[in-house]
Amino acid sequence: MAGALKEVRNRIKSVQSTQQITKAMKMVSAAKLRRAQDAIIQMRPYAKKLQEMLSNIVSNIDGESSGSLATERPVEKVLLIVISSDRGLCGAYNANVIKMAKSVAKEKYAAQLAKKNVTIWPIGKKAFEYFHKEQFPINESYKDTLQQISFERVQQIAQDAIVAFTKKEFDAVEVIYSEFKNAATQAFTAERFLPIPKVENKDAKATKADFIFEPDEESLVAELMPKILNTQLFKAVLDANASEHGARMTAMDKASENANELLKGLRISYNRARQAAITTELTEIVSGAAALQG
Repeated sequence: MAGALKEVRNRIKSVQSTQQITKAMKMVSAAKLRRAQDAIIQMRPYAKKLQEMLSNIVSNIDGESSGSLATERPVEKVLLIVISSDRGLCGAYNANVIKMAKSVAKEKYAAQLAKKNVTIWPIGKKAFEYFHKEQFPINESYKDTLQQISFERVQQIAQDAIVAFTKKEFDAVEVIYSEFKNAATQAFTAERFLPIPKVENKDAKATKADFIFEPDEESLVAELMPKILNTQLFKAVLDANASEHGARMTAMDKASENANELLKGLRISYNRARQAAITTELTEIVSGAAALQG
């Protein structure tokens, strides 16, 4: 009986220690989430407006003026830029990002996947570890990007993707990431990066927008395209960063609640075992006294 009591006491101490860790991690994630949330909320309207403007311009100019970055061509080789996290303990966040990437590869690019023409550029160690283990064609140069997020580091990835697309190393580039909604909700999405998507004109009779370019159309579009694409990828990285901290904070909060429930059950078990031990000792004392008197 004493052994059972000791075992339950040790389990209670173990759960309490774990609960202290989960509470501390929740507080750290909450602090990081506040900064990450402020960054993406400030960035998102600017990035979306730039993307909308670029898509409108590309959709309304003729011929090759839109440049090679908007040129549609038969898709033979595909690049997926997958943004995960560097660390775990954030619930199903990484699993859902990887699931989305696999789903895009299987559903949209099944023929290219069969020929092993789907290349992964992972941003974040979890995506790198998974796709490296699955033996996908992979570029590991960008897996440490999230250790210190900066526009310059993300810009380099975007520029490398643009150069690879221009050289026809890839015919389509997509970004797989988690769009931040709130601390408990993330929307896992695949966003086309290259070629630049055009706005579909649902109304065939709608008049075509007439843009006035200053300086000339070709030089202006050539200057704007890479800069807006840099911003688009940076926005995706900020979204993923905020989503990671939100997912981790939620997961640690649930872990702390589960530890509380577990502690309640263990304390009840401990009290029952202790009560049984006391009852057994009293019974032995009473029986011994009765035997002496007899």
